[in-house]
Amino acid sequence: MRNQINYRVIYGDTDCGQVMYYANYFRLFEIGRTELIRSAGITYKDIEEKYNIILPVVEAFAKYKASAKYDDLLTIETFIKELKTHKITFEYQILKEGRLLVEGYTVHVPINREGKIVKFPEEIYKILKTLEKKG
Repeated sequence: MRNQINYRVIYGDTDCGQVMYYANYFRLFEIGRTELIRSAGITYKDIEEKYNIILPVVEAFAKYKASAKYDDLLTIETFIKELKTHKITFEYQILKEGRLLVEGYTVHVPINREGKIVKFPEEIYKILKTLEKKG
């Protein structure tokens, strides 16, 4: 399943040339994965509070193909590329009017409050599995 959400580039996202600052694309990645998970009926807040796990980023990658600028309307496309019992990889595409600007991924592992890697609780794993890209 691929989730799409729109985002308008605000002035604070840009550098002095009104070009979106490179690190801000990782914020868009976060928006995309948060909304993808929400589309399955669960929130990051639920995962943290109800299941007592945190999903830190352990790896992040972005490939820049073109720049977004102040006031551009972007589309964030997000999907789960890989899901294992102890790891999840999200992939992202940032587009402007159908043109690919940035693509990337983040890898997350579930950890408990003591910082130890744990398996996803079965209920969460099943929910996330429904979002995994097929094919």
